[in-house]
This record gives sequence, C-alpha cells and structure tokens, in this order.
Amino acid sequence: MTIYRSEAAGAFPTGETPAARPAAGVSLGHRELTEADHWILSLTPAPVLACTHLVREPFPHVAISLVGGPASLPATEEPLQAAADTAAAGGSGRAVLFPGVEKLVGTLTVAEVLASSAIDEITVLGAGAPDPGAFVETGDFVRPQFRAGKLILTTMPAAGDRLVPFESRNPTPCCATH
Repeated sequence: MTIYRSEAAGAFPTGETPAARPAAGVSLGHRELTEADHWILSLTPAPVLACTHLVREPFPHVAISLVGGPASLPATEEPLQAAADTAAAGGSGRAVLFPGVEKLVGTLTVAEVLASSAIDEITVLGAGAPDPGAFVETGDFVRPQFRAGKLILTTMPAAGDRLVPFESRNPTPCCATH
C-alpha cells in the first residue's frame, strides 16, 4: 500500500472549500476500477470526495484519491503524489463519491442532477449540452470525470428519448457476441 497526504486545500467541486481539505492518494494495487470502487464504498466514514486514477508506474493499476476521508489511513514513506495533488486541485479523476451522489438515483432531469449534486456539467456524447428538462436514467451508478477543474457527466442517448451515463455498472465487453 502506498499513501500520500497533501495539506493543499485546492478546489472543491461544490465551491464550498473549507480552509483546508487534506487529500490522500492511495495505491492498493487494484487492477480493475470495480475493485477500487468497492474499496472506496467500504470506507467508514465515507470521504467527501473519492476519485480513481489510472496510473502506469510502478505497474498499471488504479490509484485512489480521497478528500475528507478516514483519518485512520496509515502514512508511508512511498509517496503517490500525482493522485493526491490532482484531487486536491480538482484537476482530474473519475469521481466515485462526491457531494450529492446519494441523490442520483432513478430518473432525474438534467436540471435536477445539476442542482442536487456537485456535477458542474452534463454532456451528450457527440452532441454537446442536453436540454435541462431531458431525463437521465442514472441506473443508480453515476461516475463523472474531472476535466479542466469541472466535474462533468458524459451521457449518451437511450431508448425513450432518455439519456444514460456513458459508463455503466455492467458494461458489455467489446465483441461479446463473437
């Protein structure tokens, strides 16, 4: 396990930045996003913000950054600075936990998603911004990405003039029917 703590306050998705939001980067050697998601969701108390980061060094794996996470994470001498620093700055990462994620269940309008969570923007793959009244079928699984300091949920069209998050809980593997 590798852990790095950063005392940098950085940007916070909701714009409600306390004077200091410590960030911790954690590398447990998870090979899959689902493994990292399960670990994040098992934390007590839950962090305010938890993101996954695909890293190549020292081997390809999923690193995790936590903001406002459990105080019981042990410190080590091997820093994983990139994940913690980018989380503290709100610069990159796939958000698993973020303010308002618990409200993103069932079907909501684009306007409701934006009003009830830290998501800054919703886009439709290949089409730009959706109408605020468009319906988003969350599937109770929403994983927005940080891009340029904003938390952005990418969606795609679905049946019934609805939108669904681009990343789904159980994706169909490429060439699954071959």
